[in-house]
Amino acid sequence: MNPANTAYAYDEIDDQEFASLGRLMRHRMGLDLSPARKYLVTGRLANRLRTLNLSGYKDYLDLLETGCDEMQAAIDLLCTNETWFFREPEHFAFLRDHLLAGSARTTPPRIWSAACSSGEEPYSIAMTLAERYPDTYWEVLASDISTKVLNIAKRGIYPLSRGENIPFPLLLEHCRKGIGSCQGTLSLAPQLRERVRFLHINLNEPLPELGSFDLIFLRNVMIYFDAPTKRQVLQRVIERLRPGGYLFVGHSEVLHGLTSAVRPVRPAIYRKP
Repeated sequence: MNPANTAYAYDEIDDQEFASLGRLMRHRMGLDLSPARKYLVTGRLANRLRTLNLSGYKDYLDLLETGCDEMQAAIDLLCTNETWFFREPEHFAFLRDHLLAGSARTTPPRIWSAACSSGEEPYSIAMTLAERYPDTYWEVLASDISTKVLNIAKRGIYPLSRGENIPFPLLLEHCRKGIGSCQGTLSLAPQLRERVRFLHINLNEPLPELGSFDLIFLRNVMIYFDAPTKRQVLQRVIERLRPGGYLFVGHSEVLHGLTSAVRPVRPAIYRKP
């Protein structure tokens, strides 16, 4: 019997193999694979080993260490991409009512969604900007390390149930309900999709030339990093934030002890002096 067909080869990874995988993922993407995540890791990678007809995780590690394209496939499988439209609505209320309100803000801010997942966050930002600047050019930059979710984001098509958190006026204005073969879906209007530019960016590596930003959303991604990686990522990202600009993080993420380059102004909202 081919060992690739045994349950052991796919459904279990020994401690040494798991530690080696953890080092690889930490080096490549800053992902901290604690021992508590062993079951999750094997659950996500088992089918991949079957597809590649490998005998076990040692062979898979050998494949990853060759520097081939399989590393991107592993990243796509191991990344957790839970998100939804207008997640953490207090942030969007602050953006709408404080940062965009009034006559003082005549120029649209430049905004980067730095861990955009499948696109709900940058499209939520875009809808908010579109309401404030209907006749002015603006663009939202969105990036992620996972090519799989970026492909979903670029299409801008989601299950209809995902629209439940979109405020109804924005849903009517910027979303289209699928019909026929697309029944059960909603799609973002083309004029909104074209305002969001998606890039493949690894925050754990030197950033490409992106320019500077007035607002950066770095939400719900640092929870997967160890402390040294968090500091490095924050330094890279905050360098791209203009003085007076705002950094948004997830409500479960705290920057105390990680950086002094920004100061808290609201829960999970920081400002660069």
